[in-house]
Amino acid sequence: MNYNWDWGVLFRDPYLGWIISGLGWTLVISLLAWVIAFSLGSVLGIFRSSSSPVLRAIGTIYVEIFRNIPLLVQLFLWYFVFPELLPDDWSRWVKRDMPAPAMTTAIVAIGLYTASRVCEQVRSGIDAVGFDQRQAGRAIGLTEVQVYRYILLPNAYRIIIPPLTSEFLTIFKQSSLALTIGVVELTAMTRQIEEYTFQGFEAFTAATVVYSLVTFTVMAVMRQVDKRTALPGTFSKGAA
Repeated sequence: MNYNWDWGVLFRDPYLGWIISGLGWTLVISLLAWVIAFSLGSVLGIFRSSSSPVLRAIGTIYVEIFRNIPLLVQLFLWYFVFPELLPDDWSRWVKRDMPAPAMTTAIVAIGLYTASRVCEQVRSGIDAVGFDQRQAGRAIGLTEVQVYRYILLPNAYRIIIPPLTSEFLTIFKQSSLALTIGVVELTAMTRQIEEYTFQGFEAFTAATVVYSLVTFTVMAVMRQVDKRTALPGTFSKGAA
């Protein structure tokens, strides 16, 4: 049986618009989830490297729970299970009245999951700066908060630009899992085009090209950022 190739279908109305719309929602999910992941992951990374046993325990427990449960399972738990555990009014708001419940759930779930990974990157960056830098800061009269603000975090972020880039790209690719709870992002739009046109090869090839272009663009930009912000005397292999 011969397959009838038709690349022109990708440029017809409304299919091209669907691809653009899907890419837009994918970027929205990725960027907002990254804001959560980077912010919370940074706080948890500080906790994990803190001198306080309580803060270290909080960071460790979070990482062990969120990092070891598959993201797809977490999506289902947040979307289907968590609302049922809330009081009736809250549950009704989360399931019905909350703006874009499926997309909001996807953003939160992906962000919280990736925060556990960012946490470990930040912790390793702080450790790479060195214990001596921490002690030197305290020796000149800085508080622990000031040591983190002015010495450890600025240098740690410069060291971990490549792994942080990888984590963002992971979020971008994992956003495709949002289709499992009804979010119409790029992969879901691609499947929709296949169902309407029966041109699956063309549709998924287009999605592959779009994912690749975004990924390569981010990698190229972050390589330049890494080169310009690299600490003297350190070696970086670049973002992967």
